[in-house]
Amino acid sequence: MLTPGLWTAPAEAPWRAALDAYPAVVALQPPARLVELDTWYRGTLTSDVQARTPRLVTQEELVRLTEWKMTRGVWRGPNLTLVRSNTPDAVHDAGVLAATHITQLSKAIGAYTTLAGVGPATASAVLALVAPDRYPFFDELVAAQVEELGPVAWSTTYYRRYAAALVERASQLGAGWDAVMVERALWANGAST
Repeated sequence: MLTPGLWTAPAEAPWRAALDAYPAVVALQPPARLVELDTWYRGTLTSDVQARTPRLVTQEELVRLTEWKMTRGVWRGPNLTLVRSNTPDAVHDAGVLAATHITQLSKAIGAYTTLAGVGPATASAVLALVAPDRYPFFDELVAAQVEELGPVAWSTTYYRRYAAALVERASQLGAGWDAVMVERALWANGAST
């Protein structure tokens, strides 16, 4: 299903095809638990977070979200142990601070990266639930398809450029598209090889 050059495709059709293929591509990835975690992350967790005021995750949800992120990418057991070590109050406070600064990318990401084991990618996974129009999940497979970004650097500075590029592409694709949808389409496109 790989569409070479999807990033530069001006028409919506190949983007829609890649996005529509996302569930099938997830199902083809090892390990099998990814389907369960992805369904939870994209469905239940998204709904739960969107229904809260302020929009944030609990400590238990942050741990499971980290498992989703690692299952979809690279498993880092020590990182998961660090994420588990955060107290419920610390995770709550980080979420409140991020919500307060949701329009300021560095501060919103920074609120979560103060937590043990949480870097910009994990913080972006939380913020993608909170504000999908401005915070796509930070994924290496996606970034690799956006040539102008260059080699991935797991930093807030790089993420700012990544997010801006995906937000801009969503705007170009038109109504009904957000940065998270662009991220999913690119991931499905890259993971289908």
